[in-house]
Amino acid sequence: MYKASDVKELRERTGSGMLDCKKALEECNGDIEQAIDYLRKKGMNKAAKKESRIAAEGICTIKIEGENAVILEVNSETDFVAKNNEFIDFTNYLADALLNNEVTTVEEALQIKDGEETINDKLIALIAKIGEKISFRRFEKITKESNESFGSYIHMGGRIGSLIVGSGVSEDVLKDVAMHAAAMNPICVTKEEVPEEVLNHEKEIIKEQVMNEGKPADIAEKMVNGRINKFYKENCLVEQEFVKDSSINVGTFVKNNGGQIKSMIRFAVGEGIEKKEEDFASEVMNQVNATK
Repeated sequence: MYKASDVKELRERTGSGMLDCKKALEECNGDIEQAIDYLRKKGMNKAAKKESRIAAEGICTIKIEGENAVILEVNSETDFVAKNNEFIDFTNYLADALLNNEVTTVEEALQIKDGEETINDKLIALIAKIGEKISFRRFEKITKESNESFGSYIHMGGRIGSLIVGSGVSEDVLKDVAMHAAAMNPICVTKEEVPEEVLNHEKEIIKEQVMNEGKPADIAEKMVNGRINKFYKENCLVEQEFVKDSSINVGTFVKNNGGQIKSMIRFAVGEGIEKKEEDFASEVMNQVNATK
């Protein structure tokens, strides 16, 4: 009904295991194209079972092409898979697709067509092949002006990525700023960009601290504005002490080099994702129960 060479071809084209390929060919009377569809459908089922798992590992990738740049995060369940060449290749492929298509959301990006397949089809196939939940979590795409430059930095093999746009300044200077942002985790570029709710929350904390020091409420209120400057210096990029030269802040460093920072994006893998904690015994039992 089918030859050994058919099994070999099906394995090469799908990356599925030998037994799965034999089963698919048996079910499809040796038709390789039908067997591919059979395995893809099987892969979809496997992928659906993995949806409840938590994927908090992965990598950040940045790609720059001409006036456009994209930063994205793709998650996996384990750091081991995040270092897998096929996982990395998919992330790079995804970066290219985002640069070459006009999409603004993850949902739109997953529907990008490549021949007869969508990005989502390729993601499902990768999940089935690797055997872990993989999720395309987020991306941001930026188009710069002709007088602007990009600066980018990827830390620890993709654990953190930062992308800076600046005007009147070189890519090398902006790369230093991107390295600084990766290390110091600013929440925004300038103090004017601090969200109002964040600022109000911080002021309330400072006021409580001052009152706990024994100051009356009216005095505490006046002291808030002075102490909030420390918050700005710790959390706003241009106000932060520059990691390569502690005698100046980042804003001064860029200004001394003839330019200014326009925007910043910083991704850290898994930030904001609640990781599930399980002991080894529970993990083994979960695997045993899954095979029943």
